[in-house]
Amino acid sequence: MAPTPTVKVGDTIPAGTFKYVPYSAELESNAACGRPLDLDISKDWKGKKVVLFSVPGAFTPTCHVNHLPPYLQKYDEFKGKGVDVIAVLASNDPFVMSGWGRFQDVKDKILCLSDIGAEWSNKLGLALESPGGARTARYAIILDDLVIKYIEVEPAPGVSVSGADAVLAKL
Repeated sequence: MAPTPTVKVGDTIPAGTFKYVPYSAELESNAACGRPLDLDISKDWKGKKVVLFSVPGAFTPTCHVNHLPPYLQKYDEFKGKGVDVIAVLASNDPFVMSGWGRFQDVKDKILCLSDIGAEWSNKLGLALESPGGARTARYAIILDDLVIKYIEVEPAPGVSVSGADAVLAKL
């Protein structure tokens, strides 16, 4: 059963901080890990149009094959609709998210963010319990200057309401 969000369209997104390893050509050429930085939602996304989609885990079959790739393939369409930031969120640590981003060749097009322990997603009612601990649910949010314009949680396994096409249709 899909979790029910505690936030809705029109709400201001709750504050939160994610870890991420920023893209750099140096990291690519050295296959280095980089140093994780903090992304503060309230500061870094203020005044921006953001598409955030969440996956249960990097490298997991549906996330790896059906969820992230269409966002990358449709990057120019998102930019054409005024999106400033596209970000993918998972409960994996920032090094796993960085490695997944490098494997998927997202470069600086999609931020790969770590919601360790699904702490922030839990504030939104969008965390899932699993045998390995809390994970982020599969969902998508459109923000405009920190205000939620779209929020949908996948009702069943697979990608529909949180996928690139569904989100593009709502922009």
